[in-house]
Amino acid sequence: MPSQPSKQLETFPNPKPERDYDIRFECPEFTCLCPKTGQPDFATIRIRYTPNELCVELKSLKLYLWSFRDEGHFHEAVTNRILDDLVALTKPRRMTVEGDFWVRGGIHTVVEACHTA
Repeated sequence: MPSQPSKQLETFPNPKPERDYDIRFECPEFTCLCPKTGQPDFATIRIRYTPNELCVELKSLKLYLWSFRDEGHFHEAVTNRILDDLVALTKPRRMTVEGDFWVRGGIHTVVEACHTA
């Protein structure tokens, strides 16, 4: 049965909570819709975080990012929403989410949102 988009993020226990280390994800196929035109916006979403007690489970992250495909979001809003949802879920020591959006109207947009505990 094919996977479906989902806002349900999952976690697993950090195997080394006593150590600071970084986890990085790069999701080059992120898509949402422009809330003004309804046209698709494409981006690479980069996530970097230092976990505390919990780590993000990858399949749930993939389905979560996929869930934005048919929703209208400004670049700034969707980047901050992803950060807020992941921080609320995992309570990391640090996290940065970068939305690197394709050129639209001759402008390349990169939005970086950060959290520090």
